[in-house]
Amino acid sequence: MIKEKINQAVDILKEEDIDVWLTFVRESSANNDPILDLILGTNCTWQSAFVISSKGDAIAIVGSLDETNIRETGGYEVMGYVESIKTPLIEQLERLSPKKIAINYSINDYMADGLSHGMFLNLEKILDGTRFVKTLVSAEGIISKLRGRKSPEEIRRIQGAIDLTEEIFEKVSGFMKPGMTESEVATFILNLVDEAGVETSWEREMCPNVFTGPDSAGAHAAPTDRKIEKGHVLNIDFGVRKDGYCSDLQRTWYFLRDGEDEAPNEVMGPFETIRDSIALAAEKIRPGMEGREVDAIARGYITGKGYPEFPHALGHQVGRMVHDGAGLLCPEWDRYGNLPYLKIEENQVYTIEPRISIPGYGVATMEEIIIVTPEGGKFLSHPQKEIFLI
Repeated sequence: MIKEKINQAVDILKEEDIDVWLTFVRESSANNDPILDLILGTNCTWQSAFVISSKGDAIAIVGSLDETNIRETGGYEVMGYVESIKTPLIEQLERLSPKKIAINYSINDYMADGLSHGMFLNLEKILDGTRFVKTLVSAEGIISKLRGRKSPEEIRRIQGAIDLTEEIFEKVSGFMKPGMTESEVATFILNLVDEAGVETSWEREMCPNVFTGPDSAGAHAAPTDRKIEKGHVLNIDFGVRKDGYCSDLQRTWYFLRDGEDEAPNEVMGPFETIRDSIALAAEKIRPGMEGREVDAIARGYITGKGYPEFPHALGHQVGRMVHDGAGLLCPEWDRYGNLPYLKIEENQVYTIEPRISIPGYGVATMEEIIIVTPEGGKFLSHPQKEIFLI
């Protein structure tokens, strides 16, 4: 995987007209740059420079005690140092003679913003007096493409995480019943996660997120002791990290009241609208579109049915991280910066996750995962077609 992503980075550097990409880190187990998961797969201690060039060079300049560990990743020509990284780093830059050196800072993409301010000042000090200090540019474009363009192996791993998540959803459907608490449902799911020997996609305290009824804490809150009642709509937002890659899915259940054998129209209207908006967005998405255009398709469908618009992006990328950075399927809101205008690319993997609040019942929401193809969005998850009845 490391070699695969380094080779992919070389091609992206050529596209971006960047000569050298420099990832500069220290004590990465404590102050991690998110890109290291893709291009290194381990940690380093002293000041370390990972240099990838458009000519195909992949050089790691690391403290001498880290040499063996970094060499075993198999991706780099490794150079060790004892007293200072300055001399070997400048020697390699002189040899490569770059006009542009991309470093990991970004205003818009948090996954491309791994260079701390202190390390930036250190780098400026190292390069002081050389021509390279004026060649520094953002690596945002490189990292966005490298994270977004999923290889066949990455897709296989994401699919594995999705499949396991769906298996767990099936089991939880047979477990839940009125009178249980959100926390009891979450504990059941976490026990299944532990049995499978995997991790949750985000912190366990909030994964799974279980929220039931009209007065729940809602998404992005930990499960509570709130009890499930008949007549509640319940949602679970959940994913697992398997083989280093994540899933992120949401499902909706309805708990039948006495005498009911189906969910009432007040619930089914929003549920079917969400379901159909997801299918429409997946059908229409294409490489070359901007994220805002896809968001507008689903958002417009929902508001056209008379429902309020949802207060967040339609979908995000999924990969090594559950929120994998860069392009979003999102509206043109100030909080999203330039992300609504980034071009969608083939083999990017996105969630689609609109929602509608249902007064007196809860929330209708599903979250599916698609991969972008020239023919549209191919579902990697099995879309929820019918509301689950308990």
